[in-house]
Amino acid sequence: MSKAMFSLSAGCLLLAACTGQGDEARSAASSAQAPAVAEVAQASTAVAAELPSEVQRQAMALIGEPVPDFPLIPVIVVPDIVGVQPAQREFEAAMSSAFQQVGQVPGVTVTPARCEGEQFLANSGGITRVHSDGQIYRNSRNGVFRINPDGSGYANTTAGVVRVSESGEIYISGQAEADGSSATVRIKPDGSGYYSGRHGTIRLDGQGDGYWSGVQGTIRINKDGSGYWSGAEGTVRIAADGSGYWSGEYGSLRNDGDGYGSWSKYPGKRIPMAPLPRVPPAGRFPAQEGFSLPGIPCGFIVTLQDAVLFDFDKSDIRADASSILDALAKALAGVTVQTMEVRGHTDSKGSDAYNQVLSERRAQAVVNALHARDSGQGASARGLGEREPVAPNEINGQDNPSGRQLNRRVEIFVRT
Repeated sequence: MSKAMFSLSAGCLLLAACTGQGDEARSAASSAQAPAVAEVAQASTAVAAELPSEVQRQAMALIGEPVPDFPLIPVIVVPDIVGVQPAQREFEAAMSSAFQQVGQVPGVTVTPARCEGEQFLANSGGITRVHSDGQIYRNSRNGVFRINPDGSGYANTTAGVVRVSESGEIYISGQAEADGSSATVRIKPDGSGYYSGRHGTIRLDGQGDGYWSGVQGTIRINKDGSGYWSGAEGTVRIAADGSGYWSGEYGSLRNDGDGYGSWSKYPGKRIPMAPLPRVPPAGRFPAQEGFSLPGIPCGFIVTLQDAVLFDFDKSDIRADASSILDALAKALAGVTVQTMEVRGHTDSKGSDAYNQVLSERRAQAVVNALHARDSGQGASARGLGEREPVAPNEINGQDNPSGRQLNRRVEIFVRT
């Protein structure tokens, strides 16, 4: 006589029936080292140590041996679903790469600039559109993305296709499992859904009904407590009224649900049998997150420290700065620019009027240098003097040379 016990994957969703499978299943469910769902094993264990129930004693008195216990219908185990994460990573990588086409120039810092309203960017890295309603469209070598502020959207990447509806329903065709395996998955916010992959086919309605055709065979669980299993133990049917049928290693047993049943080994005998317990309802698919929007730049800021371009207190570009400006002009040629503004900044040494004039001259010198390299067409020059420091010129009344050095700079705002 045997009862079916099942070791379940801790990385998988353990549905409601798990609580009826004994300590072995619960221990496996809590262990971070539990086997993957594909390795879920069925171990048949003897129950010889259990004292026979009154019903079993009556059966033994009648037929001389105990009636085998019906196998437990296995729980439905849902594999780990990674959701939108692979597509999200590709999306963030695509958005990042779109603003790195200006390259890495020694002595130059490039950071994203953020704007308001609808923007457009086109370069060799792809196309990005940020619409006025917040939707982002990105087409690059990382894939095609349409992502909305509410987390809904669409992604088509080398990992597969992911769709998230406004209601929160998630559809994945491609890399859907934590180990990188491909599957087709559809999950709704109420926990209902569908899975088809290397572990078989799973359907859950989120209300207790479930179906699994896979490594355990074919399992059907109904929310009224009935169920069906065709697998290693044979064929088992359990009805909500306590009746059931089992065809397996001991022949055929039929439980009538009224305290009696029959066994093919003893034809014609009505044998005492306890009514079968109801099958615990199936659970739900795990909740999934939608997409998230990264901070979307509308362009970039190129910052050049004054020592890279100018001698102290001068506005003439140094001869050895030519290679930097050449590289910058080449990088700018790789993007489509709406507007460009070159801004000069100084530290607080000297008078406000002097610093203002110096910042204007330096900004114009950079514009002229870019024009000489067939770059920066339409760029404007603007001097801001000492009005927008990025570091303190003094600390506690004492001069701060490192801060003043950061404040002496030229910034190129490129709106894409």
